[in-house]
Amino acid sequence: MTPVSVNEGFGPVILGQPHGGTFVPVDILDRLNETGRGLADTDWHITRLYEGLHDGATVVAANFHRYVIDANRDPSGVSLYPGQNTTGLCPTSDFDGNPIYRAGGEPGPDEIEARRQKFHAPYHTALHAQIDRVREKHGIAILYDCHSIRSDIPYLFDGLLPVFNIGTNDGKTCAPDLEEIVVDVCQNAGGFDAIVNGRFKGGWTTRHYGDPRNGIHAIQMELAQRAYMIEAPPWNYCDDLAQIVRPHLAGILHNLNEAAHLLGQEFETHHV
Repeated sequence: MTPVSVNEGFGPVILGQPHGGTFVPVDILDRLNETGRGLADTDWHITRLYEGLHDGATVVAANFHRYVIDANRDPSGVSLYPGQNTTGLCPTSDFDGNPIYRAGGEPGPDEIEARRQKFHAPYHTALHAQIDRVREKHGIAILYDCHSIRSDIPYLFDGLLPVFNIGTNDGKTCAPDLEEIVVDVCQNAGGFDAIVNGRFKGGWTTRHYGDPRNGIHAIQMELAQRAYMIEAPPWNYCDDLAQIVRPHLAGILHNLNEAAHLLGQEFETHHV
């Protein structure tokens, strides 16, 4: 199993998919309890959901599960949301706060570092390389980080999560015009609700790479899974639901792509 899969596109948009993988090495799987083996916190079917929505988009996808190591967490282990319930770099509990390891099976510091080197680092090496390649070609790179999560998780947030959760770290990780493009599509998507920088402001990937002044724009989309699947085992994809939300996601990517060409020209003009 290779830690990351890359499908190079020709356009300015990069789709990051850090949480869609389900691979767990046997030595880790053997130490997970029944809860952990259920892999409930997967961004189920995220690759399928976005597949074919935008010709030219590059896709960088982690093949390993977030229980092995979370590719959207700070490799130092610093919390993204201080004071709020969350999961760490190598999670030991699930999104409901339940342990995922058998007693004594949790990874120690040496194992966490080994996992970082084997899985986390290759994912970000690949992502960084694609950002550099795309920016070199277009004068700009737009990293659109694809996520999904169950709609109702009291341990993490109150109430029912909006369908579209747009994260730009309070506007720091992308140009205002790009945030506005995403917000506009989501707010005009009939039957769906949306929020900007609510519970999910963008994970480490968005915050780490987003650098608008240098032509790198990052946006996280946390999609409530009720928009396209059944939020319970066996986590079935629902094509009838997906066909309703997919055009809106396609609209986001199309509009970002169009805006990228203009921003890329402006960036090149000001950096000649």
